[in-house]
Amino acid sequence: MNMPSAVKTVGVVGAGRMGQPIVGHLVRKGFTAIVHDVDAGKRERVEGLGARWADAPALLTRECRVILICVGFDREVRDLLSPGGLLPGLARDTIVAVLSTVNPRTMQDLAGVAAKSGVHVVDSTMCRGGRAADEGTLLAFVGGSADVVERLRPVLACFSTDIVHTGGVGTAQVAKAANNMVMWACLVANHEALALASRSGVDVELLRASLAKTGADNYVLRHWGMNTMAWAEDDLDIVQDMAHDVGIGLPQAGLNRELCRTLKPKRFKLDEYGV
Repeated sequence: MNMPSAVKTVGVVGAGRMGQPIVGHLVRKGFTAIVHDVDAGKRERVEGLGARWADAPALLTRECRVILICVGFDREVRDLLSPGGLLPGLARDTIVAVLSTVNPRTMQDLAGVAAKSGVHVVDSTMCRGGRAADEGTLLAFVGGSADVVERLRPVLACFSTDIVHTGGVGTAQVAKAANNMVMWACLVANHEALALASRSGVDVELLRASLAKTGADNYVLRHWGMNTMAWAEDDLDIVQDMAHDVGIGLPQAGLNRELCRTLKPKRFKLDEYGV
């Protein structure tokens, strides 16, 4: 296969909480970014970041040999990469990196179809959340062939300080699921521990700072109050689908899904936890 020239123009589909800062980092690092979002109201903000707006996702296929998909749901990813979406217009050797959290099976299905047209679909899941997206310090798990991952690396490095090649297509989704399982478990445990401490008359901030120096330390404890829980239930639904596919029971993940559902509207309100 002839190696294409260095990527200079990157397409981005999805200019939400994660997509917008990613676009800003791409532009600051010298890439031309062409962006589409179903919400046309985001155009002014996107153009303010120095990117070009595309009224339809198909417009990205004309100039972009790397396209980042940063939408919310499995079905949106499938629609974008269907025969009625982006796929027919993509040139051979185009890399489509799915940053969204979806089922690994979805990635494998889409990559198999795209490969028939010479298009590389890989998963490149993002960890560390919105704050890291703003700072350009995300961790990227990437699933795909080694040569494609290396071609994609300079793009990911614009907004990721750590890039981990996890193996074939779909494995980055597995790695992200593992991250999410531990993260949401920690968030629930943090609430229970700190609520108990608060009701027992212990200074919560003193305890939290101290726990960060013990084996109880975890990222969401250190960044207490920052997590929106926007995707907790969806993340853990995907985990349950994955567990079903491989024939394994994950009782704690199932319990945490239910706990996160009830916790979300009163997160970080320790006086309301357990009532």
